[in-house]
Amino acid sequence: MDIKYLVFESIPNVDLMERITKLYNSVFDSEDDLIIKMKDKPKLLLNIALDNQKVVGFKIGYELNNNKFYSWLGGVDPHYRKHGIASMLMEQQHQYLKEHGYKVVQTKTMNRWRSMLVLNIKNGFDVIETYTDDKGLHKIILEKNLFS
Repeated sequence: MDIKYLVFESIPNVDLMERITKLYNSVFDSEDDLIIKMKDKPKLLLNIALDNQKVVGFKIGYELNNNKFYSWLGGVDPHYRKHGIASMLMEQQHQYLKEHGYKVVQTKTMNRWRSMLVLNIKNGFDVIETYTDDKGLHKIILEKNLFS
């Protein structure tokens, strides 16, 4: 498996975006229009994993303020899991954030995404808060100091 990693600082071309959306909809069992959700996000950042031309993983985030970045969405194709792709996408995102002056990265998850919760904790994130959203879903907010 020869995985290639790419970084985009804006919404990529239509073809690549369709492949990212297909994986996003599969991972999250969704029919959302990802491009519409991404359009108003400030300082958008996409980290993408490709196997040949197939999108096998993604990590999408955006700026909350000059010091804090929100790691918003991520996923890996089920056939490519347990190969370190999510860890590599996270590592590359965090390296980019450090190089661009961010001090903190924040994310949210739920108990149903346990593998992401564990990955975040293993990579230095701390649970800072929990809450129940408007739909009654229990959310977990995590943050990591990028320079500790």
